[in-house]
Amino acid sequence: MHYIILLLLSINLFSSTLNLATSTNPARLNPILATDSSSSEITGFLFNGLIKYDKDSSTIIGDLAKEFYYEDNTTLIFKLHKNVKWHDGEIFTAKDVVFTYDVLVSSKISSPYSANFRFVKSVEVLDELTVRVRYKEPYFKALETWMMGILPEHVLRDEENLMNSSFNTNPIGTGAYKLYQLEHSKNIILTAFDDYFEGRAKIDKISFHVIADPMTRFLMLKSSALDVGSIEPMQFERQLSKDFFNNFNTYEQISRSYTYLGFNLRVEKFKNPKVREAISISIDRDEIVEILFFNHAKVCTGPFLPATKAFNKDVKAPTQNIKKAKQLLSEAGYDENNPFTFEIVTSNSSAIRPYAAQIIQHQLKSAGIIVNLRVMEWQAFLNMVVFPHEFDTVLLGWGLSPTPDPYMFWHSDSDKKGGFNLVGYSNQKIDEMIEKSQSIIDRDKLSVMWKEMFKTITDENPYLFLYIPNSITAINKNIKNVTPSPSGIWHDYINWEKD
Repeated sequence: MHYIILLLLSINLFSSTLNLATSTNPARLNPILATDSSSSEITGFLFNGLIKYDKDSSTIIGDLAKEFYYEDNTTLIFKLHKNVKWHDGEIFTAKDVVFTYDVLVSSKISSPYSANFRFVKSVEVLDELTVRVRYKEPYFKALETWMMGILPEHVLRDEENLMNSSFNTNPIGTGAYKLYQLEHSKNIILTAFDDYFEGRAKIDKISFHVIADPMTRFLMLKSSALDVGSIEPMQFERQLSKDFFNNFNTYEQISRSYTYLGFNLRVEKFKNPKVREAISISIDRDEIVEILFFNHAKVCTGPFLPATKAFNKDVKAPTQNIKKAKQLLSEAGYDENNPFTFEIVTSNSSAIRPYAAQIIQHQLKSAGIIVNLRVMEWQAFLNMVVFPHEFDTVLLGWGLSPTPDPYMFWHSDSDKKGGFNLVGYSNQKIDEMIEKSQSIIDRDKLSVMWKEMFKTITDENPYLFLYIPNSITAINKNIKNVTPSPSGIWHDYINWEKD
């Protein structure tokens, strides 16, 4: 008996914990409903898709599927790993894949990810470890859509209301970690799943500190209370000592995200293209990058990112032109006696965006435009402003996959509850181009269409594309086996060890 107690004490004494931070409590720890950054980040440790990108973000490789191939241009076959276990010990099978698809396309949920499966004709179980997916027509993102986390059929088959299910706060996945603690005002704790099919993660626990204030997160990182964290450019250039760099490695790369000012095109005053152009050419984007990022960012010129086949290098960022902006506003009916006035709403979850909003406010003042600012807590921002579309403009950002899907953000059908067309953009030409592009498999032909979309969308100014930040990540040197790659640092986290 004494031996058992001592053994338990020694196990606890030598267990390792990876300390991370998140800006808010996750809304739903469910991969098909995870639309906020905290939920998406944490579900990534709890669930697996059938496939994933490799560490270079260039090739699709297996995850829950050990093998996958096209039978023809509308039929996909997935061969699943055997003896994969759910966190409750049940065995993962092809039934779970079919179930996840059925839930995604049902009317019982509202998820922007459902749109990715709109071309699927059927998903069938061929045997316990084989799934066949038939498409109505060829679809350029047929494979990528199956990176979506898979749900457990045996847990959720009788669930009537998944949107409000207890599963969303007590999830059961197949991931390398399982949920141990999710309580208000306490750290979110994950523990390593002993039966993970790729081998048990070497770090025993992950503890997410829920910290809304970016400065508090930074101070905790500096004091080594966090093992991994993001660093803003000003902090990197001005606020870190030699001691910090003695204790931390830093990795920098251009992010796969951009920040934009989005106009609510349902609001009458923003329907006038002259107003949107006037605001656009009143902004000095280079100044924003210089002041806030110390050149650890670049100006964003459109809806698709550099180094992708969708990027149009011929589209340049607008040059600030206050004289022309005033002329356009005058033509739209605004002057000193009747100034154009609007509100920018953003969230304090980003250390940078509130300052970006202030710079924009100052720049627009030169054109006689009056800007009111509102900075909100993240969940309140999403639930009271973004999702119900209660805003003039939002200062927000998108993270994009290596293969862009314009449908989610730019097709008019995505202007709905749960959709990501937040600004209400509608252009019949763009809709038709998106619909035509969906069935084109040839990436060179797709590239031509994407580049035309890039120019058309940018010319219409539904968003003002602002900047693409670099991602600067600090990792404590006591975390071993970290191998940075084009996809970042997290691709092999199950091999990390902590001294």
